[in-house]
Amino acid sequence: MINRVVLVGRLTKDPDLRYTPSGAAVARFTLAVNRTFSNAQGEKETDFINCTVWRKQAENTANFLKKGSLAGVEGRIQTGSYEGQDGKRVYTTEVVADSVQFLEPKNSGANADRSQGQQPSYQQNNQSPSQQNYTRVDQDPFSSGSGPIEVSDDDLPF
Repeated sequence: MINRVVLVGRLTKDPDLRYTPSGAAVARFTLAVNRTFSNAQGEKETDFINCTVWRKQAENTANFLKKGSLAGVEGRIQTGSYEGQDGKRVYTTEVVADSVQFLEPKNSGANADRSQGQQPSYQQNNQSPSQQNYTRVDQDPFSSGSGPIEVSDDDLPF
């Protein structure tokens, strides 16, 4: 039997990172995934898929993804149930992720806005487009010297 799922979508809110009593990290988030077809009114519909990721991947997900981030998730479907406060059985379905891929650069809030058909809001961080940290195409960012290349932890994807 095969139980594999691959999703690409945007986080609906920041991941919720917690730790089990034994110290294992677990992050939960919801991924908004657009359907590939339109409904009878010609509108695209979206599914909201609950995802759970464990251990180091959970910590990385919580540190590098936020609401609106584009992510790829690979994992398996898991179902469960519990008794609700009203005494009725509540059934759950989620994706337990084996892998979470970060599909945008860390600081790409403007890119996330643009891909959803909105104009980027530069006023949020009080910078105009010309003040943002972009490298010109005709400049070699590695030609500043013959010494070692300085890379900050913020530039690493893990």
